[in-house]
Amino acid sequence: MTRKTLKVALLQETDRGSRDANLDAIEAGLRDAAKAGVELVLLQELHNCPYFCQRETVDTFDLAETIPGPSTERLGKLAEELKLVVVASLFEKRATGLYHNTAVVFDRSREIAGRYRKMHIPDDPAFYEKFYFTPGDLGFDPIQTSVGKLGVLVCWDQWYPEAARLMALAGADLLFYPTAIGWDPTDDDAEKARQRDAWITVQRGHAVANGLPLLACNRTGFEADPSGVGNGIQFWGSSFVAGPQGEFIAQAGTDGRELLIVDVDMERSEHVRRIWPFLRDRRIDAYGDLVKRFRD
Repeated sequence: MTRKTLKVALLQETDRGSRDANLDAIEAGLRDAAKAGVELVLLQELHNCPYFCQRETVDTFDLAETIPGPSTERLGKLAEELKLVVVASLFEKRATGLYHNTAVVFDRSREIAGRYRKMHIPDDPAFYEKFYFTPGDLGFDPIQTSVGKLGVLVCWDQWYPEAARLMALAGADLLFYPTAIGWDPTDDDAEKARQRDAWITVQRGHAVANGLPLLACNRTGFEADPSGVGNGIQFWGSSFVAGPQGEFIAQAGTDGRELLIVDVDMERSEHVRRIWPFLRDRRIDAYGDLVKRFRD
């Protein structure tokens, strides 16, 4: 690509209590980003609502909407008005009884440039996503935009090096992870530190292994378990941008709303891949066992 720098923003937010209130906050953030000269904005996972996967209840499916739908219409209008590339994250109703966790990209237009359906779906205490989401079926294909090819993945995908690698092999210029992850408030400080550090480290590793800038946008704030059974989740924020050697370019705090704005050097991947030619040295003839669940 020919551009030298890309001014990006990560909008780290809390749940405001309703879809309209959340979209109002997103609109304000997008307008502030545009005023600052930002070209691309990454939003957090499932930004329209609380993180509802702390419990399993069929009424929660009422939060889902079609794509295109009301939220994509509003976000698309803003992308067009503000001339922004926007990476959004929605609870998609594909058909009755068929739902996805879906990222949607707008390229300075109200038209959808592309979408990605979350491939890896967790099922852990307070993260009961398998009840709600069908695994994605769109593969690991970057989305072409005016600022480059975006390798968009979602949250739990960020723990899997295969996902980042496949996006890189398909020509992604950057990696993106809208996210909703946090602590069990009853964990001790040492465990909390280990979890957050692991989350940051594995993603920095994807940036290094693929020689690509990486953007991760997490939500923040405490969200109680509506059922009263669990301890709730303290989302740890810490949204960040890493360069192609895993270096921190910018990082948000753990406990507050923040519009993180940073310039990404789009020429560094070329230089880094020349000195660390990981793609050249891959032993693709010896990786066949990667398609097995486990080597017994």
